[in-house]
Amino acid sequence: MSELTLFKSGAALPDYLRNAPDELTKRLAGNSGGKSISLEGGVFRMIVGGEEIAKNEDRGMNVVIVNAAQHVARAYYEGKYVKGESAGPTCASGDGKIPDASIAEPQSSSCATCKNNIAGSGEGNSRACRYNQRFAVLLENDLDGNVYRLQLPATSLFGNTVGDKMPLQAYAKFLSGHGVPMSGVVTEARFDTSGAVAVLKFRAVRPLTQPELTVARAQGASDDAKSAVEFKLAPPKDAPALPLTFAKPVKAAAPAEEDEAEDVVAKEPVKRPSKKTEPVVAPKDVASVLEDWGTDDE
Repeated sequence: MSELTLFKSGAALPDYLRNAPDELTKRLAGNSGGKSISLEGGVFRMIVGGEEIAKNEDRGMNVVIVNAAQHVARAYYEGKYVKGESAGPTCASGDGKIPDASIAEPQSSSCATCKNNIAGSGEGNSRACRYNQRFAVLLENDLDGNVYRLQLPATSLFGNTVGDKMPLQAYAKFLSGHGVPMSGVVTEARFDTSGAVAVLKFRAVRPLTQPELTVARAQGASDDAKSAVEFKLAPPKDAPALPLTFAKPVKAAAPAEEDEAEDVVAKEPVKRPSKKTEPVVAPKDVASVLEDWGTDDE
């Protein structure tokens, strides 16, 4: 049974240590982010916080696919890939139709008409802007453990079926045709090395038991699974750092008249029209007031 080995001795992780990191471990690990399985070099690699912590050099690995991104995404990287770099794409689309709103310099207003979507714009006859899709998977022997993000390139999503080894999309159609849910079976993901580039092919190994299915469905609805398939972008290479800015201190306003007190707080200074000086009228005595009333009555 294939797995990402934790201990050098090959010992299995006991249940009393499973999913129980203490405060010391969390403090030392810091904010490491989610867990993923990389396919670099035709090897299954466990990545945590951008660092490889384990790998499985077997050509195949048994997993349960419990969630998937709603759309097949696209990504374009300017220049050649440099190992170790984790910069985000120059342009990308979460729905495969239009560039994401966060892209600073979209290559086109539409993916369909983009110059990087033309065959031959990439290496050989490939497209410079490539398809990919994210999946949330569990290891067969650790269904109630970690949820991993598995991002598949176009070569593992589409292509030809050879025997019972299928690219992911054909495999999903195969299961759907038999009325079988993807999350209800153990799937073997195996590298096909018959071509120039190693790609993953898939086939069903066995159905899950009822208790296993209950666990798998709960995992598929978890926050970890949703995060694994979420469309996220790292900053592109050589992206300018955001300027560090501070809020300007608010100058204390001078005491205002009672009817204007509420207008002074947290508002832009406004030039107020100068008030006309009204002539000071001396108050009349009681006799004068009565005399005025008498005049009005006439």
